[in-house]
Amino acid sequence: MSYIKESFLLTTETAEKLYYEYAADMPIFDYHCHLPEKAILENKQFSDIYEVWLSGDHYKWRLMRNFGVDEEYITGGASNKDKFLAYCRTVGTAFGNPLYHWSQVELETYFGCTLEINEKNAEQIWEQCNAFIKENNVTPQSLIEGSNVAYLCTTNEIFDDLSTFEEIEKKNYGFKVYPAFRADKIMNIEADAYLTFVGKLGDVKDLDALERVIEERLQAFIAHGTVATDISLQRVCPIPSREDAARVFKSRMEGNPVSLSEQEIFKGYFTYFLFSLYGKYDLATELHIGAMRNNNSVMLNKLGPDTGYDSIAEDNSISNMSRLFDRLNSEGCLPKTIVFNLNQKMNTEIMSLIGCFQDGSAKGKMQFGPAWWFLDNKVGMEKHLADLTATGHLGSFVGMLTDSRSFLSYPRHHYFRRILCSYLGEMIEKGEMTGDLALVGEVVKNICFNNIVEYLGVKKNG
Repeated sequence: MSYIKESFLLTTETAEKLYYEYAADMPIFDYHCHLPEKAILENKQFSDIYEVWLSGDHYKWRLMRNFGVDEEYITGGASNKDKFLAYCRTVGTAFGNPLYHWSQVELETYFGCTLEINEKNAEQIWEQCNAFIKENNVTPQSLIEGSNVAYLCTTNEIFDDLSTFEEIEKKNYGFKVYPAFRADKIMNIEADAYLTFVGKLGDVKDLDALERVIEERLQAFIAHGTVATDISLQRVCPIPSREDAARVFKSRMEGNPVSLSEQEIFKGYFTYFLFSLYGKYDLATELHIGAMRNNNSVMLNKLGPDTGYDSIAEDNSISNMSRLFDRLNSEGCLPKTIVFNLNQKMNTEIMSLIGCFQDGSAKGKMQFGPAWWFLDNKVGMEKHLADLTATGHLGSFVGMLTDSRSFLSYPRHHYFRRILCSYLGEMIEKGEMTGDLALVGEVVKNICFNNIVEYLGVKKNG
């Protein structure tokens, strides 16, 4: 038997009551993930535990590299079984890492396997889980429905094929899938493939044409259920004049390289344009800041982006964020915004800033997004809750998401829920807040599910 018990991460009796009576059975709204919608549509049975557990999951890849595993057993040509055994050998001694917890919970939740993950048990886990997959027809649909997911938002570039979502709707799954609108590949004007990306939008030669086609694509996304948008930046850049941005874009479309200052001109304007557009259509905007991408150029050239070579940036763009929000607010087009911060030292600065732009148009209009990526762990979540409650309002919080490419990531919601209930339970038992569990329990249920449903304007009947 593994070390995972019913009281896992629940530090008090009050925490256990809050979790099991209010949090555990609440549905999940995964409002930001990277699940491939085509795999959801095809709904094929997974071939083995490696395919569903390790393939494409750069969280796990990164941990294996930290343990000195050769790339051959991570993304290379080794067999699925050998890669799986290498991961078990890795995670078995990764005490304190969230993957040490997540992997064990995933194994028990989805495959009924209670063996502790380590090198000694790896062969038996491989055989037991593969037999379970075959006997129980484990597919994306079965995993999502079995996780009590009501809604999920995939992350889609603006030129993605939306017909997939039409076909998913026809499947009548027990959950809804919505595309979240993302324009990062049009934002990143310095990319080698930039002209190719813009070319997917049609004959776009100037900024006027670009803005028109982006709005047209956004309208198409909305017709397919879009309720959220996403912008990912290392830092927020100052807003330049539209004329300067138009000049930079025109030059890039003529095949010229762009300097660092020109990149910032375009990104500063384009961020402002996108926010204004999302405000016009009353779409919630997820702003992810603080990631320094593709640090290892050798591995970028070998494997491409999103393979485990990003890190936390030190850029402090809080003043530029202030000017962005203030201008949008002054022009009446500041949308509901969830700021995901990857640099933990900026938590309080961001919390105090977004508090300046709250209003009565939505409960918690400006949100401090949940602990994200490198902060998506017990320590990061606890600090996030402490900083959120110190300068904001916990009752307005829209809760957790997976930000994952794995169909097995939904226990992360319960990982957060347990930590949330422990945070509140400890305050209750210390006499620092009300002991009215019915009242506190409703707040817990709202954070788990109800707040994000209301925030995104989704009808609970689908």
